[in-house]
Amino acid sequence: MINPKLVAKIESEEPKLRLAVLIDADNAPAAIIKELLEEIARFGEATVKRIYGDFTSPTSSQWKKVLNKYAIKPVQQFAYTTGKNATDSTLIIDAMDLLYTRRFDGFCLVSSDSDFTGLALRIREEGLTVLGFGEQKTPEAFRNACHKFILTEVLRPIISQDNVIEVKQEKNNAVTTPSTTPASEQNPKKFPREFFLQALEKSCDDTGWANLASFGSYLSQLKPDFDSRLYGSKKLSDLVKANTDIFQLEERSVNGSGSKVLYVRVKQLQKS
Repeated sequence: MINPKLVAKIESEEPKLRLAVLIDADNAPAAIIKELLEEIARFGEATVKRIYGDFTSPTSSQWKKVLNKYAIKPVQQFAYTTGKNATDSTLIIDAMDLLYTRRFDGFCLVSSDSDFTGLALRIREEGLTVLGFGEQKTPEAFRNACHKFILTEVLRPIISQDNVIEVKQEKNNAVTTPSTTPASEQNPKKFPREFFLQALEKSCDDTGWANLASFGSYLSQLKPDFDSRLYGSKKLSDLVKANTDIFQLEERSVNGSGSKVLYVRVKQLQKS
């Protein structure tokens, strides 16, 4: 079951999880480091930030430019022999050392490599939250071993040449800069209607209503790599609102407080 502290991080609560962020330099893009750390900040505080790789290798040169800026500690690992990945072993050993300090609520494993599947499962056995970050090519075994898996494609901005924004004028000549939008918003996936309906049926109460936050938690339990941004919506509530032909939303006040929560149900269940 997902750590209860994780559920509230999606929409509103202040993050409280103490996270250890471990990055596999061989299987993670440096181009999205800013967006990656911003995403991690939604869940909690990156108390430890370490990156593992052979930084004498040309393939890791992209990371050398951003390490100091984002206060990421590099862990240099030379290859012992050709064809063997010593970096993975070093990351796993470090992760276990950090795990046994009992100072963390969760781990962020940044890699598209299935070799970390066992590590993710081991961390979960200790009752800690595991957040995975990787590209679309990441095997399902590693994705499903995490409580939540976020595709780095949804974090990567794409420059749109068809949509430019005029930012200033100088000597009657307009100076423009390309606007950027997340890759997922330019090429959204088809809305998973059947998946949503089945999940809502299992998470609703006897009246057919389900708390939206609890519904979102259940979606992630069924499919750890579920992300509303893959379907062109920034939040789950936006995705549900975009499909009002299927769902009905209701805002309810919380007793004893001025806050409100959203509930959702299948529109066909509405009684006249």
